[in-house]
Amino acid sequence: MSERVPPLPIVAWLRSYQRADLGADLIAGLTTAVMLVPQAMGYALLAGLPPIHGLYASVVPLLAYAVLGTSRHLAVGPVAMDSILVAGSVGAIASVGTEGYIVIAAALGIMVGVVQAGLGFLRAGFLVNFLSRPVVAGFTAAAALIIAASQLGNLLGVDLPRTHLVHRVLWEAIRNVSSWSWVTLAIGVLSIAALAIGKKRWPRFPAALFVVVAGTVVVWGLGLRDMGVAVVGEVPAGLPGLRLPTVDASILTHLLPAAATIALVSFMEAISVGRVFAQTYRYEIFPNRELIALGFANMGGGITGGYPIAGGFSRTAVNVRAGARTQLAALVTVGVVVITLLAFTRGFYYLPKAALSAIIVAAVTGLIDLRGAAEVYRIKSSDFHLLVLTFLATLSLGIQWGILVGVGASVLLFLVRTTRPHFAVLGRIPDSQTYLNVARHPQAETTPGIILVRIDAQFYFGNVSFLKETVRALVRESKTPVKFFVLEAAGVNELDSAAAATLEELDEELAAQGIRLVLTQVKGPVRDVLYRSGMLEKLASEGRLYLSTHRAMEVLSSGMALPDLSAEPNDPRQPADQIGCGMLNPYAADAPPSPFFEMVKKEK
Repeated sequence: MSERVPPLPIVAWLRSYQRADLGADLIAGLTTAVMLVPQAMGYALLAGLPPIHGLYASVVPLLAYAVLGTSRHLAVGPVAMDSILVAGSVGAIASVGTEGYIVIAAALGIMVGVVQAGLGFLRAGFLVNFLSRPVVAGFTAAAALIIAASQLGNLLGVDLPRTHLVHRVLWEAIRNVSSWSWVTLAIGVLSIAALAIGKKRWPRFPAALFVVVAGTVVVWGLGLRDMGVAVVGEVPAGLPGLRLPTVDASILTHLLPAAATIALVSFMEAISVGRVFAQTYRYEIFPNRELIALGFANMGGGITGGYPIAGGFSRTAVNVRAGARTQLAALVTVGVVVITLLAFTRGFYYLPKAALSAIIVAAVTGLIDLRGAAEVYRIKSSDFHLLVLTFLATLSLGIQWGILVGVGASVLLFLVRTTRPHFAVLGRIPDSQTYLNVARHPQAETTPGIILVRIDAQFYFGNVSFLKETVRALVRESKTPVKFFVLEAAGVNELDSAAAATLEELDEELAAQGIRLVLTQVKGPVRDVLYRSGMLEKLASEGRLYLSTHRAMEVLSSGMALPDLSAEPNDPRQPADQIGCGMLNPYAADAPPSPFFEMVKKEK
C-alpha cells in the first residue's frame, strides 16, 4: 500500500486541529516533560555521557519528529535500550566521560539517522519484520538485566567494570562489599521503592520527578556529598549549539555495525509502540515515513550534542494517559525542556546519581516479561527456544551480537522450516466434497490406488529433495498398487525453475512405474511457471490438470483406462472419453469449451 500522507505530516494535523484539543495537549506535554527530564538525564548517564546530553537529545529530536512523524502520540527521546547500545559501542573506542567519547556518541547519532532516513527513502521499512517477537522478547529481557547491572556501581557507590557480563559485575560488587557506600545504597533503595509504589498506587503521579527533587533536597540538606554520595555536579546552562562532530573515518567504519543495529532496534521500538496506540485511536502510521522522521530526529540530535534516540513505551503511555491528542503535546514538552536548560540546570548540582540509576532500574524492570515468555512456550516451543537463544546470546556476547544472533537464528529457522514444509495425505469426509488430513481426521476416506497429497508451502530449490523423498516414501509404503499420485497445489504460492524441473523429473519417474502425476487447484503464478517450462501444456493435453480436487478424484476413481502414452494426443485409436484419464482432450479440434482450458489459452 502506498503511503499517502503530506510531505510534512505536521501540515495535516495543524489543518484539522481542534481548539478543544488544546487543553489536553498542554497537560499531556507538561506531564510527559516532568517524566522526560529526569529520565533523559539518567539515560545519558547510562550511555556514559554527562546528564546534560540527555536533555540535549530531548530538544531538536522532539521538534523533528513532531514535524515529520506520523504518530500522534509517540514520545521520542533517550531510551534505555539505545543508551546501553551507545555505551557498549562507543565505550569500546573512547574512555567514558571524555570529550572524545561525547563527540563519537554524537557522530553515532548522525550515523543512525542517516541509516534510518536512507532506509525510509528506499522504502525498506519491511526490514523490521526480521525482528520477530521471540527475538525481541529475549533481547529486551537480557538487555534489561545488563542495564540494571550497569547501574549497580552508582547504587552501591563503588566503581564496577562496564561490561555486558552480568555475572562479572555481580561478582565484582560482592568482592567490594567493604567499599559499599551504605548511604548511597539507602538513597537508591528508597528511590526504587518510591518509584514502584508510585507506579502501582498513583500511576499519574510524577514519581520520577519526586525522586529527583527529594533526592536533591536530602543530599543538599544533610550534606551527604561530603559523606561520599556521588552527585551530578555542575551542569552547564543554555541551549545546545550546532556542532558537526569530527571523527576519523576508521572510527566511523568501526561504528557502522553499531549504527545499523541501533537504527533497526530503535525503529522497531518506535513502530511497535506507535502501532499499539494508532490501533487504539483508529488512525494509521506509515513505517517508511517513521524511518525518515526518526532519521532526521537522530541527525538533529547528533549535531546538537545529543545521541541516538527512539520512541519510548513508558513515556508514550504517560503521554496518552495524560490526554495527548496530537504532536502539539511534544512541542509543549520541548518548551519545558528548553526552560529547564535555560533556568534550572543549577538545581541539578546535588542530584544524587543513585536516584538517576534508580529511575533507570525501575524503568527497565518492565522489559522482563516472564508471563509473555510462558505464553510463547505454550503456543509454540520452537519460538520459545529462539527467545532463550537470543537471551543467552545477548548476555554472553553483548547486546549488538545478541540481536544479530537472534535475527540470524530466526532466519535460519525459517529456512529450515521451508526446506521441510508441512504436507498432508488427504481423504474425503464421507458424504461431502471436502478432503482433509487423514492424520487429523481419521474418518476421512482414502481411495485405493490413489494417493492425494497437499503441500503447504512454496516449492523452490530448497525443498525439491524433500518433495521427491516424500513422494517416493508414500508410493513405497502404499498398501495397494498406486495408479495416480494427485498433488493438491492450493497451498503452493510460488514455484521456481528448479522446482519446475523437479516436477518434470518426478513425472517421468512416476510414469516409469505406471503411475500418473495429477495436479489440482494450481494457482495462477504457479501455472505461469509451468507454462513457460512446457509442462502446463503437457499436463493439460493429457487431462492431468483439474480446478477441483473432488472432480479429479471422481474422474480418477471411476475406473477409466489410462491413455496409451505411445499414441498421439488425438490418435483415433483412443476413444475421446478416455484421453487424459477420462477428461476430453482440450487441444482436440472438436473439444467442447472448458473453463480451465480458456484460462490456459489466455496464459498462452
